[in-house]
Amino acid sequence: MARPAGRDVVRAGVSEAEMRERVVRLVFGGDAGRLEEFCAAIRQALPEGTAAVLRGSAVTGTRHGDGAPFDADGPGTSDLDLTLVGDEVVGLYSAFWIPGMNSRPLSDKDPDICPALVPLRRRLMAMVGRPVNIQGTRDWVMFVREHLMGQPFLTLVGRVESA
Repeated sequence: MARPAGRDVVRAGVSEAEMRERVVRLVFGGDAGRLEEFCAAIRQALPEGTAAVLRGSAVTGTRHGDGAPFDADGPGTSDLDLTLVGDEVVGLYSAFWIPGMNSRPLSDKDPDICPALVPLRRRLMAMVGRPVNIQGTRDWVMFVREHLMGQPFLTLVGRVESA
């Protein structure tokens, strides 16, 4: 997870260092070791060549829809938006926003769309005490989200190719 000194990546105008600090504070109670354990659990479950990124209010600090702060409705009420990026992981899903390219998230709303990732989702939710939604997508979708839609993301595992 560590990046070489002086090489902090900026995504949609927000540095990964700033996003990481925010995630550690908001999600992991200031304990960076808990974030490392979370990343290790993800790393163990991923197909080779798959990256994992965190998006949404955990990295921005506010909800997209209404600008409310993370956990505005009480501790543990904001979910985590985990996106797995890679060709193989996309093939695990059965429901899509863009067929074969960008899945719907494995979530309480769609709990059966990716059986292979249900154990990981359960493990991660137990670690953070909140819902974790897991989406599968391809690199170019992340490029569109970052550069055209202005959505930052924090890379947790692997590397997202930039187009």
